[in-house]
Order: sequence, then structure tokens, then C-alpha cells
Amino acid sequence: MHMSDLSPASASSSQRSLIARLEIDLRLLGMIGAFALVCLTFWIVTDGRFLSARNIFNLTIQTVSVAIMATGMVFVIVCRHIDLSVGAILALASAVMGMMQARWLPTTFGLGLGHPLIAPLTMLSGLAVGTAIGALNGWLVGYQRIPAFIVTLGGLLIWRYVGWYLTAGQTIAPLDQTFLMFGGAEGTLGVALSWIIGAVASAAAIWVQYSARHRRRQHGFPTRPVWAEGVVMLLTSGAILGFIAILNSYQVPQAKLRRIFEARGEVMPEGYMQGYGLPISVLILIFVAIVMAVIASRTRLGRYIFATGGNPDAAELSGINTRLLTVKVFALMGFLCGLSAIIAQARLQAHPNDIGTLDELRVIAAAVIGGTALSGGIGTIHGAILGALIMQSLQSGMAMVGADAPLQNIVVGVVLVLAVWIDIQYRKRLGMR
Repeated sequence: MHMSDLSPASASSSQRSLIARLEIDLRLLGMIGAFALVCLTFWIVTDGRFLSARNIFNLTIQTVSVAIMATGMVFVIVCRHIDLSVGAILALASAVMGMMQARWLPTTFGLGLGHPLIAPLTMLSGLAVGTAIGALNGWLVGYQRIPAFIVTLGGLLIWRYVGWYLTAGQTIAPLDQTFLMFGGAEGTLGVALSWIIGAVASAAAIWVQYSARHRRRQHGFPTRPVWAEGVVMLLTSGAILGFIAILNSYQVPQAKLRRIFEARGEVMPEGYMQGYGLPISVLILIFVAIVMAVIASRTRLGRYIFATGGNPDAAELSGINTRLLTVKVFALMGFLCGLSAIIAQARLQAHPNDIGTLDELRVIAAAVIGGTALSGGIGTIHGAILGALIMQSLQSGMAMVGADAPLQNIVVGVVLVLAVWIDIQYRKRLGMR
């Protein structure tokens, strides 16, 4: 029988069968295609500058703080809540950390910048502030039954200005050098260690895919063809090693290298060059993504979160303490806000009072663009990170072609609405709510 002999319905059925057999996530594939289209467009209009090693390096470190918070926002939205206070929590945590380094620790404990305890104590304070505010939000929503929109809208108006009063409206600087290593260019792993981590990550990705296939076969579930598994493994490891190669190819400026050698009392060898490698902040994002994905798919907490989002009444009747679960989800969101404050402040090398402005909208947009349903019950960690990367790519590309800030926000808003519309149409075609 020739393909021409098949009816359109039969051909369509065969295509769906092939897609199902290959386990292709069409939505994820579409997002990757959209991201590739954005990159290709800006690569053309910027004469190749958009995909230069320098811009890719900057793009990754600029994406980290929003992407980390977006992973937490996935859980919040999956539970049918919203958190409008994440940018304000980040700002307050940053204000506390700035005051810890520049005022409180030096005056109270006599710990000046450079003391080994400055960085860990500062980071612990930021994480504690974020977690405490998140837990308070969760308690008000879960136990006092105040709508999350109202609680977090109030937080948006409160916490940033609490931070403003703490700093008396001043920009706080300088910051501890160890602390600055968590912000991007000041803290990278270098070429050799980056290659080692890339090789380990590639091997781990291949092992995870192999183990998943082995488990499915053991339990009698259908598996993808061997060639399809091989292609996925090859693409995954290729993407990881290619990303590392790009970061390693971005060279540290010669003037900066000379200052480093001079600080050590040495003379820089003629023709010496050094690549940046993987930023510590990006490594933190990767670790957070793995942990959040494991929580979502392999733990009781993750199952409870998605069960509650799918049907809150049924979840409560089945014995899930949805009130305590709400506290945990918002506390986790607050912790991630504190972690993002560390990275954002270290990248800016100061605490400016406008830090985190509009981050709440960027974080929600990243989660929604990444496929998290506002109706609850559906969302992925990798989708939220890809959504954050798409948004940052749009903003970075438009800045490179000279578009002003209002136009950048207009484009991001259009993309957000378009992404939600496409998601609705996609779910309708699949018969999903």
C-alpha cells in the first residue's frame, strides 16, 4: 500500500502513533523552536553579535535569578495560588544582606570585608529573611484563608519599602569579595573544571535516560526505539558540552588578567589567555533545577502539590494537609527569593533600591510561558527555566538593536499573551482542560 492510498485520517493517526511511540513533548519542542527562532532572528539583525560567546555568557548570568524564582513559582501556581511579592522579598533580602556586610557585622562584631565569616553569615541572613516572609505568606493564605493575590499584593507594597527604610534609601556598597563570586563574571570555574563538570553532567544525563528505559522495560511499559534513545542521548550530551565550549571560549580581558597577576606580585606571561568557564551562579541554577525537578516527580511533597492543584477538595478529603502544604510551598518560594537575592546583588556588586523591580511579573511570565497552567495542577521546572531564558533573550536582543525599555516590555507582554493562547489551543487539541 502506498502513502497515497491512505486516507487523511489514517495518515494523521499514523503520525500521532509515531509521536506517541517516540514520546515527543510537542510543547517543549515548540518552545525550543521558538527560542531557536528568537536567537536566529537576533543573530541576523545584530550581525552575529547576539550569539557571540560574550553575549551568551552575559545572557546566562542575567537569566539566573529570575529562573531560580520561576522554579518556585511553578509550585505556587500549580497549587492554584499566585505570588506577587517575589520581587519585593528579593529586595528586602538584598537590603538585609547589604546592611549585614557594610554596617551590622563590622560595627557589632568587628568583622570587616574580607573576613571569612562575612559571606556565609550574609547569605544565611538573606535566606532566612526570604524563607520567613514566604512562610508568613503561606500561613496567611493557608490558615487564615486570605486570598494569595491579596496577601502577596500587600507584600509587594510592604517589603520593598521595609528594605528602603533599612538602608535609608541608599545604595549599599562595597560588598565582600567572596560574596561577589556568586554573581557571575567575578566567580567562574575556569576552563579545566568546567570541562570536567560538563563531562560528568553528560554522563549523568545519559545514565538517567538509560536507567529510565531499563525501569520501563522491567515493568513492561513501552519504550522508545533504540535509535530514538541514542539520538536523545547524543543531543543532550552535545548540548551540554557545546554550552561549556561556548563559555570556555569567552576570554578574560587582558587588562583584568594583568591586574590579577600584579595583585599576586607576578608578571603575566606574553600571550597568556584564559577563558571564563562556567559561572558559579549558573551552576547553582542547575543544582536548583535538579532538586526542584526531583521534588516535583519523585517525592511525596511533589505528589501532594500536583494532587492539590488538580483537585483541592479531593486532596483534602484524601488526607493531605493542604494548609500546611500551602505554608511549605510559599516558604520554599521565599527561600528561592533569598537565593536569587544573593545572585542578583552579587552580579550588580551593590544593593540598589530598585533591585528586583518588576521581577514578580517576569517570574510569573516565565512560569506561564513555560507551560504552567494558571488553573493549577500542570507545570514543569524545565519549562519555567526555558521560559525565563526566552524572555531574557528577547530583552537582551532588543537592547542590542537599540529598542528602548517601553518597547521591550510591550514585546514581552505580547509574547506572554500569545504563549498562553497557544497553550490553551494546544490543551484543547489534546482534550485537556
